[in-house]
Amino acid sequence: MGNFLAGKVVAVTGAGRGIGRAVALAAAAEGASVVVNDYGVSVAGGEPTSEIAAGVAKEIAAAGGDAVAVADDISTMAGGRRVVDVALDRYGRLDGAVCVAGILRERMLFNMTEEEWDPVVATHLKGTFTVFRAASAVMRGQGTGALIGFTSGNHQGSVSQANYAAAKGGVISLVRSAALGLHKYGVTANAVAPVARTRMSANVPMELSEIGEPEDVAALVVYLLSDAAREEGITGQVYTVAGPKIAVWAQPRELRAAYAEGGAWTPSRIAAALPGTVGTDPMPMLSRLQDMSAAAARGARPNA
Repeated sequence: MGNFLAGKVVAVTGAGRGIGRAVALAAAAEGASVVVNDYGVSVAGGEPTSEIAAGVAKEIAAAGGDAVAVADDISTMAGGRRVVDVALDRYGRLDGAVCVAGILRERMLFNMTEEEWDPVVATHLKGTFTVFRAASAVMRGQGTGALIGFTSGNHQGSVSQANYAAAKGGVISLVRSAALGLHKYGVTANAVAPVARTRMSANVPMELSEIGEPEDVAALVVYLLSDAAREEGITGQVYTVAGPKIAVWAQPRELRAAYAEGGAWTPSRIAAALPGTVGTDPMPMLSRLQDMSAAAARGARPNA
């Protein structure tokens, strides 16, 4: 047992398997009391069972830690509130909230149904909001706390997971908004874009040249929950962790601008100015599509 999070109370959603489980175990190993939340569904979003969360809580207890299981659905306001309420009822405070829970429903955009869109956005994006909403109110009163959302490299866009990509992009904007709005109250907010071997990554349609294990991701999350990260002023950031690699994503910013003579644009003026002066910002994912197509044609997976 370490002491990086000694005395802290941390809630982790999606903590029954994969990265969420690794985060819960790592936080407990570093001295935190842990609220283990998992609705217990499959990757596709079905078959809920409360035994998943309870099993991880028992693992933590068997290792000498302290944990409580919550099987509520965090895609509902009541479910997100319940995770926080359990922390308060059991431990009297909440120092960190980590939102890992997610599902996949893959489909091309032109074939995607409402039933495939809504649950994915609800679990990833709304599920992060419901927990952040309840946790931030508590942390504001405490004058301290850390919020961590989980995003993905797919926030750049996805060929066949528009629902997932949109939700993950939303998580980044939510995290940045939380960082801005809660800074004066002593609360930090950051996002993690993991690349690790999990049930969900098994479906990635390309060979990942940089990939690690859930435990690699958990180490970064523990740091971001710690006082050490707070003292460095780390907030509003998006980090990728892939095995031995940690990278930070750029903040959104304008690249180039042009101004209309006389202050008014017309379509013809835009046609003259935009391509050569403002230009475009190349989309890295577009360059990979040809490789993906070629690999699919020979029954292989492209490298990424």
